[in-house]
Amino acid sequence: MTACHSAVRCAGSLVLAVILTGAAHAAVPQEVLDVEARRVETIQRMAPAVVAIFAKGGQGGGSGVVVSPDGFTVTNFHVVDGQGAFLKCGLNDGKLYDAVLVNIDPTGDIALIKLLGRDDFPAAEIGNSDLVKVGDPAFALGNPFLLATDFQPTVTYGMVSGVHRYQFPAETFLEYTDCIQVDTSINPGNSGGPLFNGAGELIGINGRISVEKRGRVNVGAGYAISINQVMNFLDHLKSGRIVDHATLGAVVATNSDGSVTVTNILEQSEAFRRGLQVADEIVSFAGRPIESANTFKNILGIYPSGWKLPLVYRRAGMDQEIVVRLRRLHRAAELELSGQSAPEGPPRRQPGPRPEGPEDPQPRRQAPRPPVEQPPEDKPPAEFAHMFVEQPGYANFWFNQQAQERLSASLKSWGDFSAARGPWKIDGKLAGKTPVQFRLSDDAIAVKVGDRTSAQKLSDDFTDLPPTTGGWLPAMHFLRQMLTRGREAFSDFYYIGSEPLDGVGPRVDLLIALRGESITRWYFDQATGDCVGMDFAIREDADECELRFSPLASFGGRKFPARITLRHAGTSIGEIPIELFEAGETKAAGIERKEPRR
Repeated sequence: MTACHSAVRCAGSLVLAVILTGAAHAAVPQEVLDVEARRVETIQRMAPAVVAIFAKGGQGGGSGVVVSPDGFTVTNFHVVDGQGAFLKCGLNDGKLYDAVLVNIDPTGDIALIKLLGRDDFPAAEIGNSDLVKVGDPAFALGNPFLLATDFQPTVTYGMVSGVHRYQFPAETFLEYTDCIQVDTSINPGNSGGPLFNGAGELIGINGRISVEKRGRVNVGAGYAISINQVMNFLDHLKSGRIVDHATLGAVVATNSDGSVTVTNILEQSEAFRRGLQVADEIVSFAGRPIESANTFKNILGIYPSGWKLPLVYRRAGMDQEIVVRLRRLHRAAELELSGQSAPEGPPRRQPGPRPEGPEDPQPRRQAPRPPVEQPPEDKPPAEFAHMFVEQPGYANFWFNQQAQERLSASLKSWGDFSAARGPWKIDGKLAGKTPVQFRLSDDAIAVKVGDRTSAQKLSDDFTDLPPTTGGWLPAMHFLRQMLTRGREAFSDFYYIGSEPLDGVGPRVDLLIALRGESITRWYFDQATGDCVGMDFAIREDADECELRFSPLASFGGRKFPARITLRHAGTSIGEIPIELFEAGETKAAGIERKEPRR
């Protein structure tokens, strides 16, 4: 029993004693006073990070919570939907701040905005929602019924009623997976606001409530999106590119004996290519045991598309562990349609049921007081107007541009390759014994492994060369292109977020570059900014050629990985220590050339 629950029981016993004895006065036990003091102190620590979000013209609003001192704030998608690029938000310091929309997650009902004007905003302490248990205390802070006109959040207190809840989509993209159920009072306007545990740690984002069929009264069940799901998506949200959730590419069902087996699977999926088949039993996914089909959907729903994660399946009594890349849940066009803003009109309602949220009107008998500062007309603040850039597929392309610049700049530590557009030579020994020689130019590429040579013209479609590597040769070509030409070498180029390296390693930032049907993924260590590897796929749904880079070594004034490790289709091919690296020089464009002597 927690100290809080013990104190409540003690207080109840005291009240009973007073009634039975008729005593006019009784001393409150110090234990009760201490618990109350700790609760008050905890609320005071939580409140500064809670955001009151106001809709245009004061017609509606919601809540949010600051998750980093630079002002990034998490809220619900349905809070910002239709509100345009810039919003007005209040903190409990009594000030009204400008905020810009960063990104949206229409499936997970999450949005990211950024408060502007400071770089030292009070931020919530992030908890671990996997540790939440039924019976834990839970605080909800926010702006229910738009009562926080002075920006002081309303606080309600209760307990966790359920964990790992799953709610099916209902004619919309909206899907609540692995969410937290609470009896803490959550009402219209609390949407997007924080759910804290007893220690004042952020464990969820309040989003839905169960209501009576004929009214808008909370019947005692509220639902919060787990903070672990939010943190999985946070870097994707910071990209400004509308995010998608994941699918394995397989359908599972719960059997009468409690096992969960595959009933259908796409042959194009990586899971199928790694060996998963119909009738295989799913034992665990992302390190969590699978107890039912709903459990599997719960876990799958908290991850972005494109992540690699470990999966254990059982066949004929034998367990097999694989690492698979997750597929997109929706088509790009579907996400664009769901994420279109309507800056000049009222908030758009998706068909079918939607979460109870901040668009609900005020109680008719209680006219709301205006905020401390009335929001101005719907015009972006001049000093921040540059921070919103429209681009198809993005909620705000400006943030993606910033991430591209940051990560591309880290490649400058390799040296200046702007003039290194002549032929390249890269030599080494695979596994320390088999000679490997790359020759790369603007017209053709070739590699000799042992006594076998593979080559192709760049005017031809890329193929799997050397065979069974996934395209090691074209991968090295794209490495050359990245270093010499950068983003201009590709038809599309963007930052997408972060993921655990190879499904089990540390988080890495991820740039994606497309050219024709080919896809390259560039991985950057989040701690150091170093480029630690790349994956190349000849086309979507093809097994990748995976290159991992060691720390850099010096080669003639430039730097290049001292070793490159190669994998394909989940199998290691080997490591190649680099013995020779020569990048051919060309005349820089625009530099005057001297005429030869006659």
